[in-house]
Amino acid sequence: MRITVCAVGRLKRAPEAELCSDYLARAEKLGRQVGLSKAEIIEVPESQSAQAEARKTQEAGALEAKLSPGAMVICLDEHGQHVDSKEFSKIIKNAADSGTAELAFLLGGPDGLSQHLVSSATRTLCFGRMTWPHRLARVMLLEQIYRAVTLMVNHPYHRV
Repeated sequence: MRITVCAVGRLKRAPEAELCSDYLARAEKLGRQVGLSKAEIIEVPESQSAQAEARKTQEAGALEAKLSPGAMVICLDEHGQHVDSKEFSKIIKNAADSGTAELAFLLGGPDGLSQHLVSSATRTLCFGRMTWPHRLARVMLLEQIYRAVTLMVNHPYHRV
C-alpha cells in the first residue's frame, strides 16, 4: 500500500520540511515490513482567489487531481473524529490488510478543506480542539504515520 500526504502549500526549506522528510523516510523504510510500498508528500499551491470558498474549491480540485482512482481518502479537519495513536495505527493497518492500494491524507490550506472533499472522504480526523499552523499539522501527521508504522511492527518507539 502506498501512503500519500496531499497538502496545500509548500514548505520550501523550512525546519518543518526537514522534519517531514525525516518522518516520511522513517515510515517508508520501516513500513516495508508490513507492506507499505511508498510514502510521499504531494504539495499543491495555495489558491490566490479573493474569497475563502473559492480558494477551498480551487484547492480541492488541485488535491483531487493528485489522487489515484480508488484511493482511500482521509481528511484532516477541525471537525473530524478524535483518535489516539493506537486507533490511528489500526486505521492504517486495516487499510493495508483490506488491500487498499493508496491511503491518501488530505491537508487543506489556511481556510481548511472544501465541504465536498470532507463529505466524500472515507474518514475525517482531527488533531484535537486546538488550532495548529498548517506547517506543524503536516509534521504532526507524518510523525503519527511513522508512529503508526512502529506500532504495526512492534518497534519500541511508541511507549505508553
